[in-house]
Amino acid sequence: MADGGDFWDGFAQRVATFDRVAAGHAAERAEEERRRVLVEFPLTIWPDLPLERYALGPSAYGTPGRSFCRVMEYGTNALGSIRGGSAKKHIVYQHRTGEWRIVPSALRGLGAREAWEEVRAEFVTAFAAAAEGAYERIDELESLSYGQALTTKALAVYFPEQFLPIFSASHVRHFTALLGGQPRKAYSAGVPTWRANRELLDLVRKTPQFEGWRLHEVMRFLYAFHDPRPRNRLVWKIAPGAGARLWEDCLANRRIRIAWDEVGSLGQYESDQDLKDALDQYWPQSTGGNLRLARQLLAFRDLEPGDPIVANRGKSEVLAVGTVTEGYFYDPELETHRHGVGVDWDTSYAQLFDSPRHAWQQTFAKVPDTLWREIRQGRRAAFTEFSATEAETDAELPDSVRTVKDLLDHKGQVVLQGPPGTGKTRLALSVALALAGRAAAIDASPEERAAALSALCRVPEAAKAARLTLVTFHPSYGYEDFVEGFKPDPSADGSGLSLTMTDGLFRRVCTAAEEAPDDTFLIVVDEINRGDLPRILGELITLLELDKRGSVSVTLPTSGRQQTVPPNVRIIGTMNSADRSVGHIDAAIRRRFAFLDVPPDLDVLDGEVEGLGLADFLEGLNAKLDVAFGPDHLLGQAYLLAGDRPLITAEQLSNAFHHEIVPLVSDYCLGQPDLLRSVLGTLVDNSTGRVVQTNPRDLPGILAAEFVAVGSTREGRTGDQGADGWQGE
Repeated sequence: MADGGDFWDGFAQRVATFDRVAAGHAAERAEEERRRVLVEFPLTIWPDLPLERYALGPSAYGTPGRSFCRVMEYGTNALGSIRGGSAKKHIVYQHRTGEWRIVPSALRGLGAREAWEEVRAEFVTAFAAAAEGAYERIDELESLSYGQALTTKALAVYFPEQFLPIFSASHVRHFTALLGGQPRKAYSAGVPTWRANRELLDLVRKTPQFEGWRLHEVMRFLYAFHDPRPRNRLVWKIAPGAGARLWEDCLANRRIRIAWDEVGSLGQYESDQDLKDALDQYWPQSTGGNLRLARQLLAFRDLEPGDPIVANRGKSEVLAVGTVTEGYFYDPELETHRHGVGVDWDTSYAQLFDSPRHAWQQTFAKVPDTLWREIRQGRRAAFTEFSATEAETDAELPDSVRTVKDLLDHKGQVVLQGPPGTGKTRLALSVALALAGRAAAIDASPEERAAALSALCRVPEAAKAARLTLVTFHPSYGYEDFVEGFKPDPSADGSGLSLTMTDGLFRRVCTAAEEAPDDTFLIVVDEINRGDLPRILGELITLLELDKRGSVSVTLPTSGRQQTVPPNVRIIGTMNSADRSVGHIDAAIRRRFAFLDVPPDLDVLDGEVEGLGLADFLEGLNAKLDVAFGPDHLLGQAYLLAGDRPLITAEQLSNAFHHEIVPLVSDYCLGQPDLLRSVLGTLVDNSTGRVVQTNPRDLPGILAAEFVAVGSTREGRTGDQGADGWQGE
């Protein structure tokens, strides 16, 4: 993805190779959609347009095309998408409860129809202003600012030569920066999308290479070569019904369908908690897992064109790999499985795994990077040739690693925070491999990964520091250890000790970074919040800001030497959010670090022990811990892993549970038997208040009974039960 000044490098060649014929056909389809909107919603009806003809809501779903908002979101895909997110972008909409929701705060005291009259008047004013070319008048319309994507798309429908078919504010800013306009940050939150769209249009018209192009062709060109969405997108596995019974329909109609029809369109939910409340109403026996299910359903709703999807049957079979072509839809005319997205399927990826993937028992599952590579390699094994582009994807970074790298580029230092066992240190070390150009070792065998990290930690001859430096902060760690200070040193005559000025770890890394400016030097600070950070960092906290790197220096008070921080030094800290023995990080330090939550990752626990699904067990245990102590006191997946793989024997599970999990949960409970019993239930002896010891062979069944609710999101709910788990019917 080009950026800034790189946009024009090879621009002429990209223009020459762009398929304008296909783009022209797409433009024709978009124009047909636009004309249908004009027939159904001519400008002349807007002054008297009824609320029901405008709004999106449950009552509108039975008649496709009945409401303007439905047409804009679901009926004009070729024209440009505004799918994803909640119905709040429509300004006024009907909630699943039948209640009318009014988004602009200034209108919330009015009834729904009175509020709609105000919003409708602003639409009429906006259309009139656009017709007169008085676009500045649109900026004054306050209610429309709550639905900028919808408003911009509506303006593009009625005035197609005056607005580009790009309706995302962030995408408009991205393309504006590429074409040489203002930097993205120049558009503050107060600049409406329609105005930014018009400024981008002005830049397009000043670009000679686009002369004679339709605006829809320009849009397709920009997304084809400069898509602002992440290239390494999250991959979801989605089962097309129990036993893949809907697969033929999904394949023939180029889509994927899921159930949970009772909750209605997912577009009406404003948050995961809002959707969880609806799921709790229909499946109260599964409340422990409904929040996670809600997040998965919203992730399904927000899939975008270009996102990859794996369709599976059971735990061992890949049916196809697809690419999302159209965003979310809800079709009430379907008998079941009414939620869907449009997908182009490639059945050449069909294959069987050597062993079952237990995490695939549920309808939704994230596909780990290692498995995603395995799926692609399995497809390639059936072909003698594959393109260079396909080969290069092996070097793609895991999404979590890319996120941390982006934060480091933006801020210079990142703190990874989360409950114990979520893999914070492992993630930090994976980033170290990526920064050093060793991304292939991130998911390599434990031996290969360890060897690669060991090489990074090795200090080269005559150098001051390695490219990767590991340190653990603790209450005794100080400024003299990290920056500089006098340290005891045996005297020359051996008669005693003398104090010598010694460079600390950070100064040594800075010196090495200055001598090798083309390399990135990373310091990983484990337990960063256990140290006294103001004392450890001292005056260097000022120099951590990227705009001061390499250009601003401070005088170190102990030695009087000048110190700068090179721009190629990065810091990653890890912080256990459940550690109550340390205070919070003060505001001055927090402002200079980016913070990233690292939650438990249930998708890596694709294993079973004596019939107990490890992901199910951890999900149920964490649900109880969340109720008792809050989200900072959950447990991560590492407690149920041996190396990089899930536990496989009852003995391993028993050791992990009794010697790692129970002591930590007991510590959370601070010696309160009732609190411990609220989390571990029947595993706590009523007379002693202690956790009972069990035979390892009996433990999986006991844990399943205590923590895996009948009717969990993975299996056992009332409805269509098959190899993929319950499908939500």
